[in-house]
Amino acid sequence: MNSRLAARALSLVPVFLAVTLVSLSCGGGATLQPPPAVGFKLVWSDEFNGADGASPDSSKWTHDVGGNGWGNNELEYYTNRTQNSQLKGGNLVITAQKETYTGSDGVTRNYTSARLKTQGLFSHAFGRFEARIKIPAGQGMWPAFWMLGNDIGSVGWPKCGEIDIMENIGKEPGTVHGSLHSSSTVAQTSDASAPFSLPAGQNFAADFHLYAVEWEPGSIRFYVDSSLYATFTQSQWPAGGSWSFDHPFFILLNVAVGGNWPGSPDATAVFPQEMLVDYVRVYTKQ
Repeated sequence: MNSRLAARALSLVPVFLAVTLVSLSCGGGATLQPPPAVGFKLVWSDEFNGADGASPDSSKWTHDVGGNGWGNNELEYYTNRTQNSQLKGGNLVITAQKETYTGSDGVTRNYTSARLKTQGLFSHAFGRFEARIKIPAGQGMWPAFWMLGNDIGSVGWPKCGEIDIMENIGKEPGTVHGSLHSSSTVAQTSDASAPFSLPAGQNFAADFHLYAVEWEPGSIRFYVDSSLYATFTQSQWPAGGSWSFDHPFFILLNVAVGGNWPGSPDATAVFPQEMLVDYVRVYTKQ
């Protein structure tokens, strides 16, 4: 999507930040896995516990396929091959590879990866959306766990709304971003974005972390592990912007390579790179 291109053109759009930045020390061993938030009931999940080498569950996920740059001048070709997305060790593994690949559309790219979505299979409004993820590392990598409004086919982007639960770019190994994007009458988009950073010297790619939003009418809160770091509200949305977060959204998981925001891989980048997703869970508030 061209969504994240617009999201980073922040000099062109109004941005509202509501950030509580908390340093989180992971230490050694397994990353903290907070219990489900009190007052929430599980309504959908994928635990990715199928046989090693299997494709993701087709009743829950479909693939975006293509190498058209996705509005961000990305360098990868997204495929539905198991080389780029498969189950392994109780995780969904999305693998970005450096290879020359030509798709059925005739487009040739020098990298491949995968972009999975629940569009047409599952969408939901409000509640808690979370995923436990170990992200890839390296210059040019752009992993994301995000959502789009399920009316995108009829109203288009950005009017459908976009919720970026977690984005990272390889040149910022210790920082992730949570963002909202919607339409505006006074600019290209209306946006809210906030970073969360680990203590100096710690990198998100070193371990699993839990990324989540808790979404209510008029308010969306962003979490890393057990730390609330940003709250965006309709009452404080930028003037002229539309709060497009009151209807069902579907889920996306992907690893982009290159693009306007992360920049291209350089000589330090090592391939293949993997994003491991332990689970994705959606809760509704009781």
